[in-house]
Amino acid sequence: MAERLVLGIGNPDRGDDAVGRLIARSLRMRVPADVRISEHDGEATALVGELQSARHAWLIDAARSGARPGTIHRIDCSNAELAVPLGTLSSHGFGVAEAIALARALEVLPLQCIVYAVEAADFTSCTGLSREVMQAMEAVAERILAEL
Repeated sequence: MAERLVLGIGNPDRGDDAVGRLIARSLRMRVPADVRISEHDGEATALVGELQSARHAWLIDAARSGARPGTIHRIDCSNAELAVPLGTLSSHGFGVAEAIALARALEVLPLQCIVYAVEAADFTSCTGLSREVMQAMEAVAERILAEL
């Protein structure tokens, strides 16, 4: 079992949806050796498999809540239901919130489970990150490094 897991979630070919995976990649050479960095497409049941392998997990994903693009949401779902800002949806239909609820029901949710959701502007295929999301990337990486 990995003690600590950082999981970047998203589709690298859908604009801002790539942000979770890109932040995870940026952390690979910056984290302690006992931290496992992984990338994932966001499919809920496979996410549960990743979560059950860790005692502490940080998930990074794009979000849509109507907040200003680039807004960083930090959600601690260790001890409570995933309390996402009103209207926040993962960009993956059945995704992160459902995976966390399922992991909790199966009693495999890590002791510490933090979600960093970056408010996205554009999920268009074959586009890069929006300027606002690019600006949020390093702030999320720094926050995770500080928590590790």
